Amino acid sequence: MELSISWSAVVVAIVVGMAIAWVWYSDWGLVGGIWRQLTGVTEEDSARAGKVPFVVLVVSIVVTALVLAVASSIASGFFGSDSSWVALAVGLFAWLGFSLSTLAQHNGFEQKPGRLTVINGVYQLVLFLGMAVPIGLLQ
Repeated sequence: MELSISWSAVVVAIVVGMAIAWVWYSDWGLVGGIWRQLTGVTEEDSARAGKVPFVVLVVSIVVTALVLAVASSIASGFFGSDSSWVALAVGLFAWLGFSLSTLAQHNGFEQKPGRLTVINGVYQLVLFLGMAVPIGLLQ
């Protein structure tokens, strides 16, 4: 079995991931206003934080793209298939087993609103599957 990563797929997945985050959490986006209400993070708080949250976002999305690409390559080798469905399955199971389960634990113990867990959990599902699409198509 050979590990095969398409670097162009990783780059496209990063762009897709950034676009999903922007559309999801921007103040004009799908849930940006509700997210601000539920977290209590104001526009002033965001301005005070400067570029740090953006840098964390970029690094996290790059790591996610790389991990999805590696895991998809391993799964493709295991199943003997380069099907896009393999990459989507990897994205789904990575989200379910690592992302959602961890988010639910943290939000539960931190007593965050259930709506916030749903907003962030669905975002992560869309993110993982959205990033898996170019990885699956371009591998």
